[in-house]
Amino acid sequence: MAVSSAFAGAKLETLFLSNATATPASSPPTSHYQIGVSCKPRRTLIQRGIVRCESHSTASSDVVVEKSSGNASSISALEQLKTSAADRYTKEKSSIIVIGLSIHTCPVEMREKLAIPEAEWPRAIKELCALNHIEEAAVLSTCNRMEIYVVALSQHRGVKEVTEWMSKTGGIPVSEISDHRFLLYNSDATRHIFQVSAGLESLVLGEGQILAQVKQVAKVSQGVAGFGRNISGLFKHAIMVGKRVRTETKIAEGAVSVSSAAVELALMKLPNSAHSTARVLLIGAGKMGKLVIKHLMSKGCTKIVVVNRSVERVDLLRDEFKDIEIVYKPLDEMMSSAAEADVIFTSTASETPLFLKEHVIDLPPVSETVGGNRLFIDISVPRNVGSCVKDLEGTKAYNVDDLKEVVAANREDRLRKAREAEMIIDEELKLFEAWRDSLETVPTIRKLRAYAEQIRTSDLEKCLEKMGDNVNNNTRKAVEVLSRGIVNKLLHGPLQHLRYDGSDDRTLDETLENMHALNRMFNLETEMSVLEEKIRAKVEKQK
Repeated sequence: MAVSSAFAGAKLETLFLSNATATPASSPPTSHYQIGVSCKPRRTLIQRGIVRCESHSTASSDVVVEKSSGNASSISALEQLKTSAADRYTKEKSSIIVIGLSIHTCPVEMREKLAIPEAEWPRAIKELCALNHIEEAAVLSTCNRMEIYVVALSQHRGVKEVTEWMSKTGGIPVSEISDHRFLLYNSDATRHIFQVSAGLESLVLGEGQILAQVKQVAKVSQGVAGFGRNISGLFKHAIMVGKRVRTETKIAEGAVSVSSAAVELALMKLPNSAHSTARVLLIGAGKMGKLVIKHLMSKGCTKIVVVNRSVERVDLLRDEFKDIEIVYKPLDEMMSSAAEADVIFTSTASETPLFLKEHVIDLPPVSETVGGNRLFIDISVPRNVGSCVKDLEGTKAYNVDDLKEVVAANREDRLRKAREAEMIIDEELKLFEAWRDSLETVPTIRKLRAYAEQIRTSDLEKCLEKMGDNVNNNTRKAVEVLSRGIVNKLLHGPLQHLRYDGSDDRTLDETLENMHALNRMFNLETEMSVLEEKIRAKVEKQK
């Protein structure tokens, strides 16, 4: 369906020219969930998560603008360009895209620069949706991943704009982000967030903390204008998938979170005889710190020193964990407390390191009974312990990336459960795709109702005029109720055939055929009007 000539005029010239001259974003490194594109000098087409390359010589639909001395030739090429760009917008369905950096693809140094605090998620969504080709957005930022989910009018341009936004926000060149990011589209992006929520993409299979983090994204983003129907529906469905996987496969049984993995790592590095005698210090009494205490207690630890800004939160921990002695120390006693500790866990929101080489070098050595090394286990992003600390003699420093050593126990059992989880995800993916595809019929439903309501109210007014001024209110109300009832009964059948959720025998193709048939019969022109509104809105933003 082509855009009207008036609409595809000068008002769209800036948008179409910028579309034609945009350069492709750099391709990410190949991985299990990445889509790598290296087909130069061929043209790359990406649709519904599939990458294919076509030679320029065979792409007859492409518009080639050549230098010409003739003014008529230049005008003709420009008109072709406008038509091609407009046609691409009206024929291509908006795409769900995830642009991500995770512990599997990106070092912690880059992730911590790009991390977005929870309080900043609404602002980030608004800024992302202000980009020309982005309609909806969500941010999932944890210690192990930084992922941005968007609904984009154009896949290539959407990725380019979001990557440039990430570069500006984190102060990292686009080329570096492109070297470490992964890109997923539509069903692949949907499958990914389902896997993330189910714990299949976590450092330890089935860990439960990520589901709570996905829930928090939905909670914090609710009500933000850019957290729209598609993205909010995606996250709500992901939460449901995460719950179902954990209930039906028991994949979380025996699985560990980042905090418990940190405790396991510390025990691996300590002699067995020191497991219950090592002096333990925890910096930070937040959610992660609380989990560290929980897992230390489960391993037989009886005493822990906690450094925190305020004593109130530590008092709450004392009330919850009565079987372990928790000693509070204020922040200004952090270094003296570190001097008396064998194992130091750090879990704070500090944006600058708490421990650097110059802070640690003068700490007294630890006893050989605990291995002769003071252990720093840093589970914070940004990091609380500088990388320079691990170079000191008698000191070992570990961060979230080092927790991979812990992921060995019960591996085979978790992999079996993960395979069961994938079967559940396959089922839920079909249901979500059916729901999202059914959204295409929503504009038709609205326009059909509006069309019928326009006829009803117009004829009702004519009827009431003929009945004269002597008609009482009860009669007027009765006539109006009658007219509404007739319209609703007439619309019931058509609207039922426009609603599709995959629960009956009707196919999606049949539903979409019904939509197109109603568009033709009632001249609703749903697809055209909705997409024109989208393009107009984006053009206005460029002015």
